[in-house]
Amino acid sequence: MNIKAFWNKYYFTIILVAAMVIATIVVFAIGQSPMPGVPALDCAMIIILIVVGLAAGLLGGWIGTGGCSVMLPVLHFWLGFPASIAVGTTLFAVIFTAVSGGYGHFKRGNLDKRVALWMGGAGIIGVILGSWLFTCISDKSVLLGFIIGIVFLWPALRMGWEGIIGFKKSKAKPNTPAAPQSQSIKGHPAKLSSFGAAVGVLTGLVGLGGGYALVPGLIYLFGAAVYITMGTSLAVMVPMAIVGGSIKLAQGYVFLSAALLLAIGTIIGAQVGAATITKFKPHVLKLIFGVYFLYVAIKFIGNYLGIPVW
Repeated sequence: MNIKAFWNKYYFTIILVAAMVIATIVVFAIGQSPMPGVPALDCAMIIILIVVGLAAGLLGGWIGTGGCSVMLPVLHFWLGFPASIAVGTTLFAVIFTAVSGGYGHFKRGNLDKRVALWMGGAGIIGVILGSWLFTCISDKSVLLGFIIGIVFLWPALRMGWEGIIGFKKSKAKPNTPAAPQSQSIKGHPAKLSSFGAAVGVLTGLVGLGGGYALVPGLIYLFGAAVYITMGTSLAVMVPMAIVGGSIKLAQGYVFLSAALLLAIGTIIGAQVGAATITKFKPHVLKLIFGVYFLYVAIKFIGNYLGIPVW
């Protein structure tokens, strides 16, 4: 691929990454007040955060999520961020992942604008409510972790089950062609709005971008085609992440330097994931990440119950 073709294909991503790099340099130059319990950003930590962002972006590109489900537990359990700061920082980082991925799907027409507007609009209201609930328990780190663990059970069980079913189908009907799927998503505005608001509440409360709930919800509750689901999910996540991340930033729960470094990684990783998705069987990825999410859920819940989980 020549330089002109590469630019035409990825110019939005390149501009977004460049903006993130400039913003990161500015934040480092200005300096950010130390946050209690947050590790220092030395060279090793900077590299780790970018790598974590890349891994989260890859996951988003492969299975249609914003990557919070990777970033949040890594920040909290392995990098030592307090739960409340991990929630705010990852949600802020997801703003840019959702914008990058959503724009790509928008150009390809892989989203339902009607559904995105109804769910996204109601999701904003839900995020505001969830953000208020977050302030009520933000100082109760163990309780917040327990709620996050319960939420993680859903994607763990859903992905694990879909992975197992996928293995069975691939053995039983290896060459069965896929049935044609609709290019639009059905659903009454009231139902779409209610679902969007519910996901918004969880987004504001536990800082997960919402892809873990939006993707299966659109497929199973509204009968959406997979490729339309990916784009629509990211489009719905954009306003929720912007509002939720901005509220967390104003409340002082975002370690901005770390969030920008994560964002750089997720934006690049999402593009790599989208470009390599055809090299992996979806059910294999779902089973792997289902097991990972189950481990994260057990670790959060075990911490609340006083049961150490390595």
